[in-house]
Amino acid sequence: MKLLEQIDLNSLPNHVAIIMDGNGRWAEKRGKLRTFGHENSINSVIDSINSCKELGIPYITLYVFSSENWNRPKKEIDNLIRLFHEKLKHSLEEIHNKNVKIIVIGEIKKFPIIIQDKLLFFIKKTKNNTSITLVLAISYGSREEILRATKIIANKVYFGELSLKDINLSSFQNYLYTTNKIPDVDLIIRTSGEQRISNFLLWQSAYAELYFTNILWPDFRKKDFFEAIINYQKRKRRFGKVL
Repeated sequence: MKLLEQIDLNSLPNHVAIIMDGNGRWAEKRGKLRTFGHENSINSVIDSINSCKELGIPYITLYVFSSENWNRPKKEIDNLIRLFHEKLKHSLEEIHNKNVKIIVIGEIKKFPIIIQDKLLFFIKKTKNNTSITLVLAISYGSREEILRATKIIANKVYFGELSLKDINLSSFQNYLYTTNKIPDVDLIIRTSGEQRISNFLLWQSAYAELYFTNILWPDFRKKDFFEAIINYQKRKRRFGKVL
């Protein structure tokens, strides 16, 4: 039986998030610089987007660059920024042509202005696209996101713009990057065999199912995405309740 035939189209996750891990190891296995792995990861991105479109999954978030990644060796960071500069426009244009809406979360102001401008250009260009929504987590850390939201709320309370009684789970969420416009994550996929979530969408993934695969990100294809969905559909999601 084909993988697609094993998927229940009436029981799909609403939001899939992927920790795209293993680019460096993929390159090193081939005797190349780590950047070579990043350069060869776009096909995995496109396959994952196409998989969501084919199945009808409306939201996908990709962990592109974490806030902790700034602590990597300067040479690797410089190579990544060069890669963003060279490949970003073409890659996002290809995604736009698939009628995909692009949203970016994270501290993108840490990047050179030319990269910021490209991201903002495609956010605006794709805002009316109607296929699926692609959320790019760039210079993103969930602890930093929660701390940022807390500071904004504290400041509003201090200046009398917000009352303590008005702070609840829903209102707090409005101050996260994702606000209430992006639904909570149903499934987190992590490639490369590592089994942790690495400061990724901690608030939004409170009840997410976790799926870990040994496949390195540049080798991740549609069949691997489908296998993750099949595994997800075998889970019993309780959300803290007794079923």
